[in-house]
Amino acid sequence: MWKKPLSILFTLVLVYCFANTSISFAHTATIEISGDNRYKSVRLVPQIYNASNSDLSDLLIKNSKGENVPYFLNTSSKKVHTNRETYPMKLINSYVKDNSFLFDYKLAAIQKRDMVSTSIEFTTKNTNFAKEVGVYGSHDNIHWDYIQKDKIYSIDDKPKLAINFMKPQKFTHYRLKLANNLEQISFDTVNLIHSTEEIEKTYFIENIEPKYNVESKNKKTTIIIEDLKNLRLCDVTIHTDSMFKRNAQALCWISKQIVHSISKDIYSLSLNGTSYADTTIPLDWYIPYSENYSITIVDADDKPITINSITARYYADEVVFEGTAGEVYTLEFGRDATKTAPVYDIARYKDDVLKGTIDRAAIGAISYTPEKNNTERDYKPLFNIVVTAVAPLLGIVILLKLKK
Repeated sequence: MWKKPLSILFTLVLVYCFANTSISFAHTATIEISGDNRYKSVRLVPQIYNASNSDLSDLLIKNSKGENVPYFLNTSSKKVHTNRETYPMKLINSYVKDNSFLFDYKLAAIQKRDMVSTSIEFTTKNTNFAKEVGVYGSHDNIHWDYIQKDKIYSIDDKPKLAINFMKPQKFTHYRLKLANNLEQISFDTVNLIHSTEEIEKTYFIENIEPKYNVESKNKKTTIIIEDLKNLRLCDVTIHTDSMFKRNAQALCWISKQIVHSISKDIYSLSLNGTSYADTTIPLDWYIPYSENYSITIVDADDKPITINSITARYYADEVVFEGTAGEVYTLEFGRDATKTAPVYDIARYKDDVLKGTIDRAAIGAISYTPEKNNTERDYKPLFNIVVTAVAPLLGIVILLKLKK
């Protein structure tokens, strides 16, 4: 008779315990957007790195409806510099052979060095045609090597009058083979092109002035720097008015077992009316995984230097997403080792997105939600539930015993 009430009581206890152990938490930051372009980018600030997973796998962007907004991370901008050289060619022969029409060209001028070409380009007055062209190359106008096939056309003012070679060529003579030439196509100019691209990659580097403490003992000065957790560090610079030359040391953990030591002589000198200074310690993408990061200066028997301030530089990430003017967006984050980075389609066409114009957004107000400490639960509500449920059951049992 009383088994069913006990099972209900047990269920209530489980629900209470589960509710207290599965409370999620997340920090949030508002994203202030502007502009009418389709895509927006917002650069992450140290506060977000400090409170996120080191690989940023816990980041989510939400719209005003609470829906996830797809995004990708970008760490740098690219500039493509194109170098282009043009080598004119002249027609030396044209004829029909086996129902094919052939044009033979050679370089108009003798080159003093081997000339490398990456494409061949044409101009023509003909319109509304499409032709498959076979391209051959020769060094002596006698022996010809097949290079490749491609199509050229001029349809509805949308011409394609260039053939890009699949690999660079060094021939001095080129033959164009058309299956037929009923349209009587002729070329006004034919040029060999040597084109190269140089990609200049610029990383996003941000400056910060972190908090720090200084401790001097045992002939060493230790600078304990805060707010660098999970930042990919570029360097740290010490600003001082002291005149000195000393060795600075820092430890970088590559893993829990492997430690990399950084050592550099830093100095700030004024000799014969000329000042010399180098107080920057390169950290080469090192990521501190603890709350504080230390740099030690070996003072030996000298007086510790006076440190006026510390600046650090880090490599920042930008979060790129599709945004609408007037919409409210929130960046959600919160350190959680169980989370994996989301996978969105937008990452598949990342390069195409970055080629367009992207509006720059900014991180606004940041709100922190403290993580629940499961070791400090309040069991008083659970006690009250148990007492309230057990008391009537005990009363019923006693009445039944007295009745018997």
